[in-house]
Amino acid sequence: MYIEYFLLVDRIVALSIEEGVVRCEATVPTESTIYQGHFPGFPVLPGVLLIEAMAQNAGWLILAMTRCERFPFLSIINEAKLRNFVRPGNVLLVESKLIHEGSGYIKTENRVLFENAVMCEATTTFRVLPFPSPVFQEKLIAHALKIGFPAEFAPHGR
Repeated sequence: MYIEYFLLVDRIVALSIEEGVVRCEATVPTESTIYQGHFPGFPVLPGVLLIEAMAQNAGWLILAMTRCERFPFLSIINEAKLRNFVRPGNVLLVESKLIHEGSGYIKTENRVLFENAVMCEATTTFRVLPFPSPVFQEKLIAHALKIGFPAEFAPHGR
């Protein structure tokens, strides 16, 4: 994870449009200025960043489903449950599963696991929109390919 840049997914480990599933790995950094206030003497990854990691993870599935032609805009977070502390150095598995698609929206169920224990979960809904900028689209695709996004889902099989 690169918390300061909000790049919270390190590597895509599995992605299947047919199954509507994506799994990514994210290693919580051992050092970050965030821990100075959250919490001194007991560093914990803020829950809002866990929710963002689930949203980013689901976003990779949506980008694959649209062949990177549409952008997933997080619009609703439902039933978020934070179940345990996530600590520096934890290697997380983030899973997202498609549960509904229609009318320009996609809904996913998401969870974050550490050593097979569910650390948090939420249902997220995304509005699927045109990319706000072709430069942003190109930069996002380039980053996607660096973290293991399957080239077959990128425009023109980049």
